[in-house]
Amino acid sequence: MIPRYSRPEMVAVWSPETKFRIWYEIEAHACDAMADLGVIPRENAEAVWKARDVEFDIARIDEIEAVTKHDVIAFLTHLAEIVGNDEARFVHQGMTSSDVLDTTLNVQLVRAADILLADIDKLLAALRKRAVEHKDTVRIGRSHGIHAEPTTMGLTFARFYAEMDRNRKRLESARHEVATGAISGAVGTFANIDPAVEAHVCARLGLRPEPISTQVIPRDRHAMFFATLGVIASGIENIAIEIRHMQRTEVLEAEEFFSKGQKGSSAMPHKRNPVLTENLTGLARLVRAAVIPAMENVALWHERDISHSSVERGIAPDATVTLDFALNRLAGVVENLVIYPDTMLANMNRFRGLVMSQRVLLALTQAGVSREDAYALVQRNAMKVWEQGRDFKTELLGDPDVTAALTPAQIEEKFDLGYHTRHVDTIFARVFGD
Repeated sequence: MIPRYSRPEMVAVWSPETKFRIWYEIEAHACDAMADLGVIPRENAEAVWKARDVEFDIARIDEIEAVTKHDVIAFLTHLAEIVGNDEARFVHQGMTSSDVLDTTLNVQLVRAADILLADIDKLLAALRKRAVEHKDTVRIGRSHGIHAEPTTMGLTFARFYAEMDRNRKRLESARHEVATGAISGAVGTFANIDPAVEAHVCARLGLRPEPISTQVIPRDRHAMFFATLGVIASGIENIAIEIRHMQRTEVLEAEEFFSKGQKGSSAMPHKRNPVLTENLTGLARLVRAAVIPAMENVALWHERDISHSSVERGIAPDATVTLDFALNRLAGVVENLVIYPDTMLANMNRFRGLVMSQRVLLALTQAGVSREDAYALVQRNAMKVWEQGRDFKTELLGDPDVTAALTPAQIEEKFDLGYHTRHVDTIFARVFGD
């Protein structure tokens, strides 16, 4: 991913230095296990650890690969240059390249997941704080973008919190599913390496042995991982879209924090645009773009092919780096979001009580009016508000068919704003558990 949308900690997970360090640890731990089994001399296994603190020469590995056309062989050749050819002669014994590549990829995905989980925690904290802050801040709820009934800003934040909390659980599950390693040799039969080696290496790397591998770890695990990243990205976009709509000039119920010295437009000095959330919408598309290729990677020829390899070299770093950046950006947006309660109230009252239509409808049916007739009565008065700018309550009070069923006091009571928010505490208890 380009530096503009990257954070150092996640970038480091995918650096060549990190990759080669994991490759080395796999090979060294495998040698230890083989020495424990008496397959190779103990002194050779110990010799491999001479490279424990060595910084591998990436340029040298690339130079060797230019000749061998094989990345793992290039690394093993470089390792032998460091350790010594004779001392390193048992390195990679009974193993195949995918043992190293697939196990390393899963170590990196687990590390990436840990960073993303911490990112989600930061976002959850911000959402919870703003939800509590605005638990009773009334705003109009919208369906189809049209005024529906009153809700609160706190419930909006709580809804996003609940969604992101589900996403956290999904990521925990995806992390667990992808946390497997395979040191099973060619086509996964352990013909030339003992399963105890796999168990030892996986234990040292914080993985579980893959129950059955071919020459590769099954890619359904990775498909689920990237699908989960895609769902999280869609959750980010869900929040971003809400903020973008709230910042529209004719709505302006909230807006991104506009810092001192910030400029909104090269042409129009008055502009304050929702650039961060627009950016998040775009970044969500990039993360989701990894999902279909990951799904297509599941179907490989027989015991292996490498059609998945080139895909994963791109989508693994790009999707995790992008999502890491997006989660942190969104947490900052939520923390600093400027909210305008007075505008929310003014917007809700813009159509002069129209949003209480359902309460009047229900009251009429409870008073004995058929639902069809009650709907017609309420709708004809509502249309006067839409088309003539009338006051909804005034029209109802002046409609003899309505007042034949409801007293003025009953009509008045249906315009009590507190009715729609009376269960906020119950919902909060469900979401936050306290």
